[in-house]
Amino acid sequence: MLAGLATETRRPEHAGIDLLPTVEIARLMNAEDRTVPEAVAAELPAIAAAIDAIAERMGRGGRLIHAGAGTAGRLGVLDAAECPPTFNTEPGRIVALIAGGPAAFTEAVENAEDDRSAAVADLDALHLTAEDTVVGISASGRTPYAVAAVEHARALGALTVGLSGNRGSALGAAAEHGIEVVTGPELLTGSTRLKAGTAQKLVLNMISTITMIRLGKTYGNLMVDLRATNEKLRDRSRRIVALATDAEPAEVAAALDATGGQVKNAILVLLADIDAATAAELLDRHHGRLRDAVQAATKY
Repeated sequence: MLAGLATETRRPEHAGIDLLPTVEIARLMNAEDRTVPEAVAAELPAIAAAIDAIAERMGRGGRLIHAGAGTAGRLGVLDAAECPPTFNTEPGRIVALIAGGPAAFTEAVENAEDDRSAAVADLDALHLTAEDTVVGISASGRTPYAVAAVEHARALGALTVGLSGNRGSALGAAAEHGIEVVTGPELLTGSTRLKAGTAQKLVLNMISTITMIRLGKTYGNLMVDLRATNEKLRDRSRRIVALATDAEPAEVAAALDATGGQVKNAILVLLADIDAATAAELLDRHHGRLRDAVQAATKY
């Protein structure tokens, strides 16, 4: 029952919140939000274990698939949408399923979260394999759509992760890797778009970002695999190449031009003093891992 969940418990000390000055409500909300990183920190071992397992499968060509409803589903969609421009992930490599379909991203689709069969159908449409990972996301940890997605994925041999906001959740029990970030009662009773949603965003950030680091999508803390699709990102590309190589602006521009704007390739051209074709061949040989390619190139 929802009533027994930490995320649904009422905070009696906040019963008169609507009578407070706006700045006091803001202070209360800010104080509540400050507790979220500590709750996430308590789950770091479980988060790290899940990430290592995800990275291993993605390294073999698997996909990362988020599945959730409502706020949880929307956060999964957001995470998936941000990975291609940030890490130049291939289309379809990181996918998000939301109960009710794409329309549910911008408006509520009633009863969609209770549809277990829809979760199964949505996953079957992706032709799930044992190399894929499904991350079920649910603040309560009992959302039928998310639980069914994880159960079905696990039955098919895929890696499964259950991200919830309550201990002993059905979602955590269904998944191979349960991550239960307990942020406690919300400022507004049951409004899990608040602390629970913030915790989900932080954990999803960790999962996708650290997985990409493990897959060689970064060079140190530089986003060397970003996709420069606008002027802001083209400027960021130039700055990243400069930070990685200490090259002058003209050299950076020439390297990016020679490599078709590919940041990793441009860095390798400058660090190893090689041409664009050789840089591309080296990166391909080292599966796109810039650090490995740099070490190989500078041995000679």
